[in-house]
Amino acid sequence: MENNFDPNGVGIANGNIFGFPVSEGEADIVIIPVPWDVTASYGKGTSKGPQAILDASTQLDFYHPNLPKAWETKVFMTPISKEIQELNDQLCMETIPYIQFLEEGGDVSEQPEYQALLDTVNQASEGLRINLKNRAKDLLQQGKIVALLGGEHSTPLGLIQAFDELGEPFGVLQIDAHADLREAYEGFHESHASIMYNVVHQCKNLEKLVQVGIRDVSHNEVELTKTHPKIKTFFDWDIKTQQYEGETWKGIVQQIIDSLPRRVYISFDIDGLLPSLCPNTGTPVAGGFELEQVNYLFQQVVESGRTIIGFDLNEVGVGTSGDWDANVGARALWHLVCVTEKSRRLS
Repeated sequence: MENNFDPNGVGIANGNIFGFPVSEGEADIVIIPVPWDVTASYGKGTSKGPQAILDASTQLDFYHPNLPKAWETKVFMTPISKEIQELNDQLCMETIPYIQFLEEGGDVSEQPEYQALLDTVNQASEGLRINLKNRAKDLLQQGKIVALLGGEHSTPLGLIQAFDELGEPFGVLQIDAHADLREAYEGFHESHASIMYNVVHQCKNLEKLVQVGIRDVSHNEVELTKTHPKIKTFFDWDIKTQQYEGETWKGIVQQIIDSLPRRVYISFDIDGLLPSLCPNTGTPVAGGFELEQVNYLFQQVVESGRTIIGFDLNEVGVGTSGDWDANVGARALWHLVCVTEKSRRLS
């Protein structure tokens, strides 16, 4: 495509993220959207997040204080799969009564139809993961930086596995309200609540999982953060206590960065932010960060000399009116793209 983008003009809805005139072949960064929220157990709607963010993305301005000529970043988002969206919507309708049954104390072992549904969802999740992993590996072999836009937080597992299978050591920096360290949740083995359990136990080249902002967590998950040598968790309550007692965000960020290896994958669950910034996310939790705090952390990761190898943004919901969640999501995505592009330019 001819690069005739005007950073001072009106955003053009050309089908690509931010309206940038970039094809997949030209792109340095390729974003794969995954419209999936089948295992979401509280609020549905994050499967519509990729389309909502795409629609909102052309309304941004593209000056970035830390990246000269940021609008020249060659980023492309692949088309949103109608087939995945349709399968998601079908299975969501079927899992709603199943989840309600569990919440009412039901025993799945006595319900053959729910056992069959559980098998169907687990098989669909596995197929989605394998297809994503293979697609990502193909793009990585082409020299692309690959990212993912969800959907619920279960969606990036295949992408993280693709990085793992490159054979190089890496770490995961997770921004989240939840630890996502459950072995399974509600019978779903690739649940949004199990993503990091699966990463830690399946990725042989993972050096460290560094979790930031965790504040809604089970007892077993807390115990795992204390005992697993690859997990370092910065709980939201500890961060707040340090701040209340005079520690600066800069100082806390340095502690986080000191825990990270040289190659970093970022997994950004939007519910790590203040709920006022993401009111329609799947599982909002009081507490959390301003977007600027997280952007500062990502920027300092790059300034430290570490390399951002890829990222995901997930759990952006869609409300019944307005596009506030998508607006914030598009800005979070833009900053992720910019820090990744700055890292790419430096390396």
